[in-house]
Amino acid sequence: MRLGLLHILVYLTFIVWYFFGPAPAFLYALLNLVAVLIIACPCALGLATPTAIMVGTGRGAENGVLIKGGESLERAHKIDTIVFDKTGTLTKGEPAVTDIIVANDFDEETLLQLAATVERGSEHPLGQAIVTEAQQRKIELGGPKSRLQDFNAIPGCGVSAKVDDKSVLLGNLKLMFESGIDVGDLIKIAEKISLEGKTPMYVTVNKKAVGVIAVADTLKENSKKAVSQLHKLGLEVVMITGDNRRTAEAIAKQVDIDRVLAEILPEQKAKEITRLQDEGKIVAMVGDGINDAPALAQADIGIAIGTGTDVAMEASDITLIKGDLSGVVTAIQLSKRTMRTIKQNLFWAFFYNTAGIPIAAGVLYPFFGILLNPIFAALAMAFSSVSVVANSLRLRRFKPH
Repeated sequence: MRLGLLHILVYLTFIVWYFFGPAPAFLYALLNLVAVLIIACPCALGLATPTAIMVGTGRGAENGVLIKGGESLERAHKIDTIVFDKTGTLTKGEPAVTDIIVANDFDEETLLQLAATVERGSEHPLGQAIVTEAQQRKIELGGPKSRLQDFNAIPGCGVSAKVDDKSVLLGNLKLMFESGIDVGDLIKIAEKISLEGKTPMYVTVNKKAVGVIAVADTLKENSKKAVSQLHKLGLEVVMITGDNRRTAEAIAKQVDIDRVLAEILPEQKAKEITRLQDEGKIVAMVGDGINDAPALAQADIGIAIGTGTDVAMEASDITLIKGDLSGVVTAIQLSKRTMRTIKQNLFWAFFYNTAGIPIAAGVLYPFFGILLNPIFAALAMAFSSVSVVANSLRLRRFKPH
């Protein structure tokens, strides 16, 4: 359509000047035809978007934000909801044991020894915290008296195994209910622990509740600040976690999270993202683990923590090199700034063509005797391209707020 219009303008310019222009008519018609062709060259329009995206992605890399492509950078400015995984993303992912409560005549050291022996087979940060606590107390694990058999990790719930022919189960309240285990008064203790933002883990031996181990994962130093800045950008902030609702809401309260999706199994995270999208939201997901990969891929924009797993980074659109959550804010601010630059480039490129073509066609000649020499038309065309590139290079001065 655009080429057809340009052809019409060129032919019309030549015909008008040839039949109605001053002598030598053919020369004037030819000069104005060439001027229109030069001034209508869409170089500036062609440079408007790619130059801004190139500079924007480069500036993002300098600020620790790797953006996979221009499409990701363009989509990021449309986000209205951002979902954070809790463990390893909002929190340090390095939890520690804070409390050990025993019941049914069990002693604390035996409880910790059994729990740590089972958790040796787990890769979950909460399990590793229990193992670390046992090692710090110099409790022996894995000797001839602590043989581990039939280990089973139950996603989003806990773990089970046999230790010296004892059936040990370690996990959340949901796992206890599903296993038909009566936790008795331990549930009240666990509720109090949850209100403190800690994660209670029930321990049972031969289907008998013997205690609760409380584990806490502290927030990253900049989590609260990042959430505050995202609120200033007008975004809804959501936290998704497998923790029970009490614990999740206690942690969310510390950083002023708007909405909590608690007790979500790893395989359900992508479905929760889809549910938010079905509400008409444009969603970004921030995560770091293997179980976050499906959700990162499902989200409109997936943002992976660079200190996390390779699978998460592969599934994401944006990677934060340092694992610093302020990079999320930087990515969104940079996207908004880049899109504003693209719009400026397109406006001036269109304005140049809209204003330049009539002048090149000789519309000013009847009133002021002015014609646009093809040489000056070429200079003007080159200047328009330079101005677009120069405006894009202003992104080099971008600094995240």
